[in-house]
This record gives sequence, structure tokens and C-alpha cells, in this order.
Amino acid sequence: MKYIPEPFKIKMVEPIRMTTPEYRRERMAEAGWNSFGLRAEDVYIDLLTDSGTGAMSDQQWAGIMLGDEAYSGSKSYYHLMKATDEIFGYDWVQPVHQGRAAEKVLFPSIVTPGQIVVSNTFFDTTRGHVGLAGGLPVDLVCAEGRDPAIPADFKGNMDVPALEALIAEKGADQIAAIVMTITNNSVGGQPVSVANMREVAAVAHHHGILLVIDAARFAENAWFVKQREPEFKDATIREITRATFDCGDVFTMSAKKDAIVSMGGLVAVRDNPELVAKLKGAVVPFEGFLTYGGLAGRDIEALAIGLEEGLDEDFLAYRIGQNQYLGERLRAAGVPFQDPVGGHGVFVDAGAVLPHVPWHRFPGHALAVELYLEAGIRACDIGSYLLDPHPVTGEPQQAIAEFTRLAMPRRVYTQSHLDVIADAIIAIRDRAETVPGYEIIEAPKVLRHFTARLRPVRD
Repeated sequence: MKYIPEPFKIKMVEPIRMTTPEYRRERMAEAGWNSFGLRAEDVYIDLLTDSGTGAMSDQQWAGIMLGDEAYSGSKSYYHLMKATDEIFGYDWVQPVHQGRAAEKVLFPSIVTPGQIVVSNTFFDTTRGHVGLAGGLPVDLVCAEGRDPAIPADFKGNMDVPALEALIAEKGADQIAAIVMTITNNSVGGQPVSVANMREVAAVAHHHGILLVIDAARFAENAWFVKQREPEFKDATIREITRATFDCGDVFTMSAKKDAIVSMGGLVAVRDNPELVAKLKGAVVPFEGFLTYGGLAGRDIEALAIGLEEGLDEDFLAYRIGQNQYLGERLRAAGVPFQDPVGGHGVFVDAGAVLPHVPWHRFPGHALAVELYLEAGIRACDIGSYLLDPHPVTGEPQQAIAEFTRLAMPRRVYTQSHLDVIADAIIAIRDRAETVPGYEIIEAPKVLRHFTARLRPVRD
């Protein structure tokens, strides 16, 4: 249960508010029992997401002041192009305002309605954009990733035999793309091995299928590869990153994660001028001119700096070490979670913590709501509540696991905050039978978990 010291010192602080249980219950009811509806000022510890919530460095803040706001061809754009070329080595890289913008630009350009898109597991917005483009998303994570209780080094891997079987059954022409999410968010921020990436790339390229990397947490994935894959034990994070991206044809990235910025994203293509032309045609009307892509020059400057900072091994050891510390606190108390912990958070096995709440009453969401009521901690569901109804049948979909995600912002919270989180989860576990399930009373058709309204129910 060792805590890794922070490889930085604190220069500025932001006060956070402590509230009463009565006040929090009123706020949660007003929010429709949906954590996304809460005001941030009413949250004590915010683990809703690690996307855009990290603390930027002094160098990034300096870059904010130096950002070149030219509409076309700014210095900051060329700084970003230099950084991406050195790190990823792709022929064409396009800044966009965030990861889902990259998906909006990409998937209508590569998916014909009715085609299948396969992933080790889709992130929620990626799944949504595949559906909006008329595609059918299929998850094929490895068997280890489907069992939270069994530790394994690379639980984010693709099930390659299942992938080959699907291609044989449906035909390669019916598979629009294969998406490898690194790390694999929906199964607990679990890493993908370079060996698995190479296997998937070999299958994809043998059948002429596009391989897309969802690269939001690429640096965290590389850190796990260095620790766990013998071939890379002496490699640098930069070398592992290049070996990983050499497997792909396209990547999309929410830079709000491993590039540690508040806003920004990338879409990139290797050796495919026809696809590049399509994407350029979509970027200009949707995102803006090619050299700013929906971002201010200052955001582009901070992004170029953050991509380099996110590769620092001391930072990554601390970053993932925070999650390991919280996981060990929970393990010592007998609280089940996706084991081992992932790169960007701890995924508590809410289905096991709240066994009386059935999947269609959303135990992952129920535990997230209870965490706010207990201690002012905001978290979210990664389970059946996250999944929209099936795009063809309209039937509810059951997730492979019912997680409550505790997503850790980068360079924000201290060991004392982690102890508060652990104590709150343990307290809820000890009174688990008092926690109700939830039903949806209002929701949109796509990405319902962001804006749905619910109510507590007891079956």
C-alpha cells in the first residue's frame, strides 16, 4: 500500500467545498439522480472523468501565453506537427477540438450503413459515432477482460480468434474497421500488449480492413507494456509508443487525457491520400480551417507541450501509482474491483458490491450516486446504464460487468483525498443493502448516460 510521491510541487491551489448529506441529497434529486447534472461547485472530490480535468504544468501555462492565434499556418500548429511527427510518425495529423470530433470526422468517411465495426471494447462516444454513421459496433475483448476478479497483465487485449471467426462469418467486406482502444477504458483502463496489436494488425491487413487506434491513453498503455511485456522492459515510453502506432492505419485521440490539456484532439492517417482528402473535406465545415481545427492557438501550443510531458516515466509511475494505492486500500478491505487497476482509475465491481441490484437497475450507477450522497465524491457508471438500447432491435443491452469508475484527474488530488475515497466506498459496502437501484424516466436515443433523468427504485 505504498504511495508514490508526486514528481512535482504545488504552485497554485483551488478551494473545494465540503457539504452536508442533506444538501447533497437535494442536489442529486435536482440533477435527476444523474451525476453529470450536478454543479461542479457542489462536488468535493471529482472523479467523473480524467478527460480535460488534469492540472497543466508551468510550461503549458507559459505556452498558453505564447500561443499564435493566426487563422492559418500559426507557429503553434507547426510546433504541434513537429511533436506528433516525432512521437507517432504518421503522414497526416489533424488537430480537432476533442476526441469525439475526431470520431465525427472519421466514421462517416469509412463506414457504409449496415457494416460492422469491431473493437476490443468501444469507448462510449466511439460506439455512439459508429452508430450515428450507420455502423454496428461489436466488442471482442479477451476472456480475461470479462472477469474482474482474475488478475492478468493485458486484460484490454482483443480476442483474436473471435475476430477471425467474425470475419470468416460475415466477410471482410462487411467489416468497415477494427478499433483498438488503448488503454481499454470500458473494461477498466486495462492495457493492450504490443504483441496483441501486432496480431490484430496482421489479421486486419491480411483482409484489407482498416485498423484504427483510439489513442486517448496511449502513454499509460506504453507504461504498462514496459512493466509487463518482456520485449520492451528496456525500451523507452517513446519507443514503445512508436512500436504500437506502427501497427495502425489511422488514430483518433482525445488529447484531454494523456496530453493533459483542457481541450483538444487529433485524427491522423498513415499512407492513405484518398482517406486524407475525405477527412479534410469534413474538417473544414465541421471544425474550422486545417491549421487550427476548432482550437485556439494557445490550446494547440499547450497540446504540443503536453504530448511530450505525458511521456515522462516518473510522471507515469506516479500517475498509475495513485490508482494502485487506492486499489490496494480497497483490496485490504475486501472491496472487489477490476484487478489489477487500470491506468486512469479504479473500476469498482458494483455488481459484486451491490448484489441485490439487478443489471437493469444499474448497480454501477447506483454506487456512483451513493458515493456522492456519502462523501461528495462524483463518479460514473461503466456498465449497463452506459449502453444505449441495441441500434437494430431496440432491446436493453447488458454489459459484461457493472463498474463504477473512479477516474483520477492528472496531478490534482493527494494521498489524503484517496483515503477519503477509500473510506467512503468501504462505508457504503458495509451498508450495501440500503442502496436502491435506478430506472430511467427520460433519455435521448444516443449516449443517454450524459443527460438521462432517473429515479431510485426498490424491486
